[in-house]
Amino acid sequence: METCTSQQKITLAFINDKSPILDLICNDLIASGIEVLSRFESIDDGLSKLFSLNELPEACIIDLDFYDNHILKQFQKLKRQYPTIKLIAHSDIDDEKVGKDLLDIGFSSYLLVGSDADDFRKAIDKAKAANG
Repeated sequence: METCTSQQKITLAFINDKSPILDLICNDLIASGIEVLSRFESIDDGLSKLFSLNELPEACIIDLDFYDNHILKQFQKLKRQYPTIKLIAHSDIDDEKVGKDLLDIGFSSYLLVGSDADDFRKAIDKAKAANG
């Protein structure tokens, strides 16, 4: 896959609780030229600190290691406060209902554990293209 040029600049943020899998994917994406603006350990951390960035990321990759109503409410709040940020979920939960709920909230993509950096680049490019 081509390396991103300055004309193709893509900016990301990550929300994950020290996931070694996402750490590797993050490093691969950085090596391919994607700029990671910030990494947050939780959704609450992201909600409280995104506003302080000089620019908002185009996409935010969020590691899901659990599924409950509290988390869905946090996602909804994140989407309401930052509607321009494309949300991409990463999870080991292979459940159609979870995927549908996340897409209904406004997530652009839902990638399962085992997805590699190329899968993430494709999801990011697709989300960016949908933005116009």
